[in-house]
Amino acid sequence: MSNTTLIIEERSRDIGDFLVGRLIPFRKKRMVGPFIFIDHMGPTELGPKNYMDVDQHPHIGLSTLTYLIEGELQHADSIGTNQLILPGSVNWMTAGRGVSHTERTPQSTRDEKKVFTMHGYQIWVAMPKELEEIAPSFHHIPANELPVWNDASASFKLVAGKGYGKESPVPVHSDLFMVDIKTTQDYDLCVADQLKGEIGVTVVEGSVIACDDEITAGNMLVSKTEDVCNITIKAGSHVLLFGGEPFPEKRYIHWNFVSHSQEKIEQAKEDWKNWTFPMMEEDDSYVPLP
Repeated sequence: MSNTTLIIEERSRDIGDFLVGRLIPFRKKRMVGPFIFIDHMGPTELGPKNYMDVDQHPHIGLSTLTYLIEGELQHADSIGTNQLILPGSVNWMTAGRGVSHTERTPQSTRDEKKVFTMHGYQIWVAMPKELEEIAPSFHHIPANELPVWNDASASFKLVAGKGYGKESPVPVHSDLFMVDIKTTQDYDLCVADQLKGEIGVTVVEGSVIACDDEITAGNMLVSKTEDVCNITIKAGSHVLLFGGEPFPEKRYIHWNFVSHSQEKIEQAKEDWKNWTFPMMEEDDSYVPLP
């Protein structure tokens, strides 16, 4: 998805063991492990004449992870992919040296009388320096192929990466994790020896208690101490854990381009402006460079 608008940040704050802000990037924390951008879509009602149509736009140097909670999207890209995105599945597109794509409400859900909810997350994962120039690729992993398990009042799903002694089939390029957790009763989350690297906790629904502060939906907590994260997830809550090992080099981000190199980003900008970037064959839509 195109990063066409800036995230409006609430005031980020320090509550002791954690930084708190509205997803990433936020003022005090630009990345969590290799995760460089997390955009919360909705929940919002679409239809009968208001649909989601993101025109053709470019990416370099990152992988996009689309994760829906409700609704459907149709993904198409310049390497020939045409994939319906359903709730709970993972759509993993690696841009590498360059890819263009669109995301639209499927024709099958465009009904003059139908209203539906759209809710999910669009996530960007920066790539290791040595892999930024690889060929673009796309993988779709159905929801039933992801590892799931229960612990007390919490249900877990490993969306991507490694954690809790399990590994997701999503073909990631670095040490990372994304875990989906839902609770029926208050649950004390312990990640000691379960997850490695920086840890971010995004509250999708409900709330969590950390350092005697209650953090509600729409916020992310980032642990200031690696591999330590002591929080209580309240009953009826839904959270996502993101994180992993950070890269040794800084990452630059401009619009939809991510790289360790400012020069590579400048070249991608010029290629997009000049229509020499890899383009889709069957879609002539175009989002101009901001």
